Amino acid sequence: QVQLVESGGGLVQAGGSLRLSCSASGRTFSNNAMGWFRQAPGREREFVAAISWNGGSTYYADSVKGRFTISRDNAKNTIWLQMNSLKPEDTAVYYCVADRARATITFLSEYWGQGTQVTVSS
Repeated sequence: QVQLVESGGGLVQAGGSLRLSCSASGRTFSNNAMGWFRQAPGREREFVAAISWNGGSTYYADSVKGRFTISRDNAKNTIWLQMNSLKPEDTAVYYCVADRARATITFLSEYWGQGTQVTVSS
């Protein structure tokens, strides 16, 4: 059974940092793009960041560019999202995602984690 398990969420003050982790099990994703989506209460799910299969390309939503950094270690079947300078509007459930493609993720990506809550207080 394929699983993506997120960790590292929590409560942080505005301006603070968190580091999300996503560990995959059940299959290797070393040839697949992975990334993060998020969903805030009452809002649609939105793209946050993605990383290509070998880490050679990264993509970010404009709202997080310059503050968030995505990385991966294929040997560990794990990706991370380093979030700095957090803002209250970053409050959301963050979902780890893996796609069959090598380049990036989309709303139609096949594999999704259960999500981890990130709350940023003002």
